[in-house]
Amino acid sequence: MYPGAYAQKHPDRAAFVMAATGQVVTYREYEERSNQLAHVLRSLGLRQFDHFSIFMENNDRYLEVCSAGWRSGLIYTPINSYLTAEELAYIVDNSESTVLITSRAKRETAIEAARECPRLTHILVVGGDDDDHDDDHDDDHDDDHDDDHGTIGDARVVDYVTAVSAQPTTPIADERGGSAMLYSSGTTGRPKGITRPLVDQPPDTPNPLFSFLSMLWHYREDMVYLSPAPLYHSAPQAAVGATILLGGTVVVMERFDPVDYLRCVEQYQVTHSQLVPTMFNRMLKLSPEERGRYDLSSLEVAVHAAAPCPVPVKEAMIDWWGPIIHEYYGATEGLGFTACNSEEWLAHKGTVGKVMFGDLHIVDDDMNELSVGQPGTLWFKSANTFEYHNDAEKTREATSPDGTMTTVNDVGYIDEEGFVYLTDRKTFMIISGGVNIYPQEMENLLVTHPKVADAAVFGVPNVDLGEEVKAVVQPMPGIEPDAALTEELLAFCRQHLARQKVPRSIDYLAELPRLPTGKLYKKPLRDQYWGEGTSRII
Repeated sequence: MYPGAYAQKHPDRAAFVMAATGQVVTYREYEERSNQLAHVLRSLGLRQFDHFSIFMENNDRYLEVCSAGWRSGLIYTPINSYLTAEELAYIVDNSESTVLITSRAKRETAIEAARECPRLTHILVVGGDDDDHDDDHDDDHDDDHDDDHGTIGDARVVDYVTAVSAQPTTPIADERGGSAMLYSSGTTGRPKGITRPLVDQPPDTPNPLFSFLSMLWHYREDMVYLSPAPLYHSAPQAAVGATILLGGTVVVMERFDPVDYLRCVEQYQVTHSQLVPTMFNRMLKLSPEERGRYDLSSLEVAVHAAAPCPVPVKEAMIDWWGPIIHEYYGATEGLGFTACNSEEWLAHKGTVGKVMFGDLHIVDDDMNELSVGQPGTLWFKSANTFEYHNDAEKTREATSPDGTMTTVNDVGYIDEEGFVYLTDRKTFMIISGGVNIYPQEMENLLVTHPKVADAAVFGVPNVDLGEEVKAVVQPMPGIEPDAALTEELLAFCRQHLARQKVPRSIDYLAELPRLPTGKLYKKPLRDQYWGEGTSRII
């Protein structure tokens, strides 16, 4: 049902809870807030199919902003809250947004970006009282901003709560269904806005995707969903949206912490959650006392995606949590979808599941179909039509010559029973002495070592071989990154990998640039080693 129906049926039920503070927003409050912002957006001149952007950390206003866009027939773009001003400006401008909704915590970056976004007419700022941001620039003493009179260029800066409080809590008169326009993470280049045809229909029209997820993972009205990931990402957008449309309760973590995650499961009797493999790895490296401190018996379904999960990590999670772990593979572009449950995965370790929708083909660089077990690029005869916003060239690059298939350049293969396995992104494949090497295998191995918190593997220049294998490792706290550790890790790799896959060298960083969505941001790491040179695979 549409959230408005639950506001009448269960007005005092929690639509969502903020994990850190325990703040509860009921369905009645959620419905009223969403309606008020919908009125604000109309008053700012946004009409059906217009664009606005969201640039905030997880907070108690994020979900109502998405809901207001949905019920107003608007196209809204949740943006990675960790971006720089330059990166933010690119997406805001590229998406043709005329309104930007941000927070006090992200205000400085948003203000700087706004100067490069001539289409912006208004910036709405959510106040917030997070103690972590008490040292943010004060509005009255911010010499770096030119918004003393409430404007940045041609855009007016408006206090969010003041704006919505003046509006009615009833629905706008012209409610229509809107949609999120998400951007790719940009791990290999500029982010790309992913657009699909937006149908003119009421906002309470049944959503086939949510119906599919509900059936696959047993979503239901009395479920409690724990969301540990950033709300700007596609997976939380879908999972949280489906939970609220079904009348469940969402527990929103402001940021992931492994111990706090386990605490939330017990405290809120969580039934469903979605994670990424790095979260599994961090929980597994807790002490036995920390892992056993909380009762996790309420958990019924734990879904993971975003990156292939190392086999030992997933085996350990199933041993710990039981056969409740589900995996899926699907790009934000919506090309297709694979999934498997714990029993299927245990029988086909390393798989990301069978194709549930979309028509998958594994092909070589000449678009020749490959046989079972042979790795190649994954192309789908798409389940959904999409294009990259204002980027016809990138859309063509992702489309087969005959126009029937699309790809995001993932590499993998299919086994005899139809289970799909991923090996890596094609853009990160290492070509060393003519041999194709997929870094994901080495990364999956390294993170299982007890002294490794995270690892990135990629190709670096080698005069003789073209490229050689380089590893960059984030050691566990208290571990000294010295020559002894390097030899220990290289010996560990030699024990488990073919000779050509073993890194030639290992460097160390205090923290790797992994996106909060779980994706490793390898491009800037690799670029440091290539300098002015270029790899033929970039």
